[in-house]
Parts: sequence; structure tokens; C-alpha cells
Amino acid sequence: MKTCFLSIWRMVDPIYFFFSRLSLIDKEQKSVFRVRLTKYKGHHVVLSDGTHIRKNDVLVKIHLHNIKLIRELQSIESTVRKGIIIYQKVYQSMPLLLDYINNHKKSEKIKGIIGITMLDRGVKRLGFDVITPVNPFYRCFKKMSHVPILYLTSKPVSLRHLPNSSYLFISKEKLQKTYQKKD
Repeated sequence: MKTCFLSIWRMVDPIYFFFSRLSLIDKEQKSVFRVRLTKYKGHHVVLSDGTHIRKNDVLVKIHLHNIKLIRELQSIESTVRKGIIIYQKVYQSMPLLLDYINNHKKSEKIKGIIGITMLDRGVKRLGFDVITPVNPFYRCFKKMSHVPILYLTSKPVSLRHLPNSSYLFISKEKLQKTYQKKD
């Protein structure tokens, strides 16, 4: 059943990529991120470095390239090992994300990065701030939208025990301090 679902997802993913206005951040596709610019619509947030994120601030919304990751992790049984590999791939993609932002035509307007995920363990070491979405309907919607990913990547999880989704934020300044290549 998972193999069939994965095959369907592989066929639908390019359509989703097109209609979601996502972009790849590197031509070699080494990154696990696909991104798009967005205007923040949530509540006012103050990040750990003091950056204020307010409604209509321009952010780069990151999406993990889930189908790519699932294919790479398909043969690995250990969930701990899968987590380590995802962490390493995200860490390796962060400098590419910084280059994308620095070279973007709207670089001056970009205030930071936002993502939403159930995978929020270990992300603070990457520099992200983890914030729980305030709106309960949005939290429920995101939780349900992550069910297919959970189905493909882990052992069965009951709907009552689905992990909560969290926003991940990092300011552009913190991203530069943490991931700027030292010459």
C-alpha cells in the first residue's frame, strides 16, 4: 500500500510544485528545501535574537522536499538514523538557503525564514526558534496535512497521538551569522 501511495505522490509532486509556486534554491538540487516568498499572516512574534516578525513581513517559506527525502530514506529502518540523516541534510542545505536569499532580487525586504513541521526536535541547534501556531483550526489543519508524510515515513500512529505542528523561524541576520561561509 505504501509503495502505491508513494508512486502516486511521485506523479502528483511536480503538479504540486508548479501550483504552489515553489522554487529550487540550487541548480544541482543538493538542497532538501524548496522555497517561495510569502507575507507572514500570523501573530506578532519576537525571535530569540530580538527580531520582530509582524503581519505582512516578507519571509522565505521553506518546504522540505519530502518525496526526495522519503526515497533516500526508504531503505533505512531506524527512525533515529532517519532523523540524523534529515538533520544532516538540512544543515548542509542552510548555506544554500542563505545564498538564495542573498542573491534574491528582493533580498533587502526578506526578514527571515519560516517553515512548519512536525519534525521540531533538534532544530534549535540549527538556529531555528520553535513557535506553536496560535490558531487552533490552523494547527488542526496542518496536523491533518502531515498525516500522509507520517504514513510513509514511520510506523502507524493513531490520529489521537499525531505530533503537533510547529512554526520554525530564523531571522536573516541569524542565518548569516550562523551559516555565512568564512573566506
